[in-house]
Amino acid sequence: MPETTSILFQWAILPLLIFFVRIVDMSMDTIRILLLYKGKKMLAPVIGFFQVLIWLFAIRQIFLNLSNVACYVAYAGGFACGTYAGMIIEEKLAIGFQVIRIITRKDGASLIASLREKGYGVTTIDGQGTTGKVSIIFTIVKRSQIPAALELVKTYNPKAFYTIEDIRSINKDTNYENIM
Repeated sequence: MPETTSILFQWAILPLLIFFVRIVDMSMDTIRILLLYKGKKMLAPVIGFFQVLIWLFAIRQIFLNLSNVACYVAYAGGFACGTYAGMIIEEKLAIGFQVIRIITRKDGASLIASLREKGYGVTTIDGQGTTGKVSIIFTIVKRSQIPAALELVKTYNPKAFYTIEDIRSINKDTNYENIM
């Protein structure tokens, strides 16, 4: 009976453990990189510390079981699934701000008024596109507010062209109460 338990552990339990540990490790890696990009200097190293501890556990098990191919497959599978899980977590956290740039040939006054009514800061400029005069509308929003802001754009001008870009940092000395 102990040999059966040993085989079960070596070929099923240990690879599953490595797999799930790698998912946690890689999810943390994705979040750590995001925090570095967003300038969160204190939290990223803490996450990195625990990430490396987890990685050391996983790699130690690989080295202790070099003849176990299931551990290799679990390690690689955990890496892939952890990367995907990290992207999903990052998307749900929606940390930071983004700028929405809206370009419209249609009069943007009602869209601008609606954005301002909902508390979004708006800057506009007149421009010249390939087909004539355009209005260019800029607004900075929390990442979590992007769907609501885009719904306003689509309501007032479904054919408006827009782009969304990440913002690494904003001037904290400026009053951004409407977007924070």
